[in-house]
Amino acid sequence: MAEPLVAQYGPDVPRAIARMVAAVHRRFDTDAFLHDALSGYEALALMPRGKHMARALQRHLPQDYAQALPIVLASAEQPHGRDPSLSLASFLYLPHTVFVAEFGLGHFELSMQAQHALTQRFTAEFSIRHYLQQHQDATLERLMAWTRDPSDHVRRLVSEGSRPRLPWASRLPAFQRDPAPVLALLEQLKDDPALYVRRSVANNLNDIGKDHPTLLADTATAWLQGATPDRRWIVQHALRTAVKRGEAGALSALGFGASADVTVSQASIAPQRAVVGGTLAVAFDVTNNTAQAQQVLVDFAVHYVKANGQTRAKVFKLKTLDLAPHETQHVGKQISLAEMTTRKHYPGQHQVDAIINGRAQVLGSFELLRF
Repeated sequence: MAEPLVAQYGPDVPRAIARMVAAVHRRFDTDAFLHDALSGYEALALMPRGKHMARALQRHLPQDYAQALPIVLASAEQPHGRDPSLSLASFLYLPHTVFVAEFGLGHFELSMQAQHALTQRFTAEFSIRHYLQQHQDATLERLMAWTRDPSDHVRRLVSEGSRPRLPWASRLPAFQRDPAPVLALLEQLKDDPALYVRRSVANNLNDIGKDHPTLLADTATAWLQGATPDRRWIVQHALRTAVKRGEAGALSALGFGASADVTVSQASIAPQRAVVGGTLAVAFDVTNNTAQAQQVLVDFAVHYVKANGQTRAKVFKLKTLDLAPHETQHVGKQISLAEMTTRKHYPGQHQVDAIINGRAQVLGSFELLRF
């Protein structure tokens, strides 16, 4: 099983931060800070560790935020000695952004400048949400200005920070109810030159669609008018969850609104008795039943057994088929049954479906065993 991410965020992180702060603030009591920061640290999950360190910093820096913030920002410029190849390397600066989120709400301008700087080291997507909740209009105005910022990181912050359902963060209920202010920001970024930003735009639009599927479909349809390949990619990525759910509006926006006139045959699910840690191969034929060419969206789903014995389908993307009249094409994919941090496997009978233009058709099943 993969090593938990929190293992990369051990006691060496507060020690590195202590060195960084001490380098710019001679009166910093390193020992006292480390005593506070390491107390109970190992029992915490990843994000709470960042908050724990930020609160320890606040206790050992000047109590006036306007005096403490320059120290926090200057410390981020200092060498830290951490391995830059770690997947969580940039999370070193999580306590810096949490510091701004927790203690800077009464100093709007200073804090916005700080987040503009910090997000170019580690995303301020978590901290900016506090300002969207407490200073919505002023923060939205600043984010609109930042849609034109020369930094990819700052422009991405506009989209990522305003996501209504950002992972690892509290939701933004106001934007779940009315996403219009967020859509106004995304309109400015939908043709951004950086894939880094465009991917965030797609994820934000995907979030919006979970609460407003019709709005998602309408926005996708509008954006596809005269779309560049880059913008078409945004729309397709934004619609991925809606397509997996078989939502008619999303499928229609992509040109797959009608039920395909095809036959699915020659299904193969191997092995029939699979083991946790092994692999599974799914394949089948798709035949165009008509004398007209058809474009068909083809996926498949595995209904994974959960701990309570119920099942939940996960959709695996296959391909879009351009079928000539009466043509048959073979499709298939091999998937891993290894344990992952995001999925634990349970023994039992697992149904497998073909999904054609969002509509499911049972292919068969396999039995999953654990040895």
